[in-house]
Amino acid sequence: MRNLMQLGKLALAGVFALSLVACGGSDKTEETAQASQKMATIHWKMVTTWPKNFPGLGTGAEALAKNIKQMSNGRLDIKVYAAGELVPALEVFDAVSRGTAEMGHAASYYWKGKVPAAQFFTTVPFGLTAQEFNAWIAFGGGQALWEEVYAPFNLIPMPAGNPGVQMGGWFNKEINSLEDFQGLKMRMPGLGGEVLKKVGATPVNLPGSELFTALQTGTIDATEWVGPYNDLAFGLYKAAKYYYYPGWHEPGSAVEAIFNKDAFEALPDDLQAIVRAAVKQANLDMLSEFTARNNAALQTLLEEHNVALKAFPSDLLLALKQASFETLQEVAANDPQSEKVYQSFKTFLNSVSKWHDVSERAFINARAAE
Repeated sequence: MRNLMQLGKLALAGVFALSLVACGGSDKTEETAQASQKMATIHWKMVTTWPKNFPGLGTGAEALAKNIKQMSNGRLDIKVYAAGELVPALEVFDAVSRGTAEMGHAASYYWKGKVPAAQFFTTVPFGLTAQEFNAWIAFGGGQALWEEVYAPFNLIPMPAGNPGVQMGGWFNKEINSLEDFQGLKMRMPGLGGEVLKKVGATPVNLPGSELFTALQTGTIDATEWVGPYNDLAFGLYKAAKYYYYPGWHEPGSAVEAIFNKDAFEALPDDLQAIVRAAVKQANLDMLSEFTARNNAALQTLLEEHNVALKAFPSDLLLALKQASFETLQEVAANDPQSEKVYQSFKTFLNSVSKWHDVSERAFINARAAE
């Protein structure tokens, strides 16, 4: 009897041990599956509104994709398509919205015909600078509003770069007064284009790849693009002689990274965090690059290509500023969503301007004093 009891105990112990091994094997299998899932490569497409390898903007998209791949140890691999390679430049929004591509790299004011409030998330004439825009987005409620505006389109937006204050543009004639804007055909998207209408000019919305030919052939009389770094690369000095400042229409033009919401939320949490971190880095890097490179490019334009650098007349700037105020009021009055965004934007602009009057502006004026 004793031997039978001992045998029974041994049998039970064996069963218990086997169950532990089985459980352990199950845990290891689950861990292996999770590890395999983490190491699996996810392939995305990024469509952009920029020409291939275009300095600052096009290369910024490429750098962002590269950084995401490196930071994720190759788990998220993004192929970048320049404007026209997969979809036309001005169809990026729709392509990402419907999932043709998981990601886009563009400027939100291109979508004003689809969603008027989007314009506020690129730039506003006489509005926020790049530094101020980033502050509004991150700490002034701008990001929540941006996401609210894009939500019906299944998109998640993030700021992914900014060239800073732009130039006023290239003109094939001198601008000495407000009258010189009458009948002028000028490439200018977004809210700036609406302002042009109020002062008698005709805005034309063209992607960057078409600007040189349009200016050279007389399809347009003037164009703005970005600033010396990009304008030099486009060779715009070959098509127009006069280069005007300041860029009243784009004091800080945010580049956006937009994500198909379903694709983004399907990523594991750590990859979502990596993407957000990479986009934040890209946002800082682009502003730093343009700040560093614009001056050298301007000197090249002036000294090697004999470009005529000119300031807009003060009376013209005052007229443009008044027209800008009227345009913003009208856009807000005609669209409840734009009204909501505009009120947030305006409140932040008024507040930050008071601070910068005694900080940034006061210091720059003091530094320039002789």
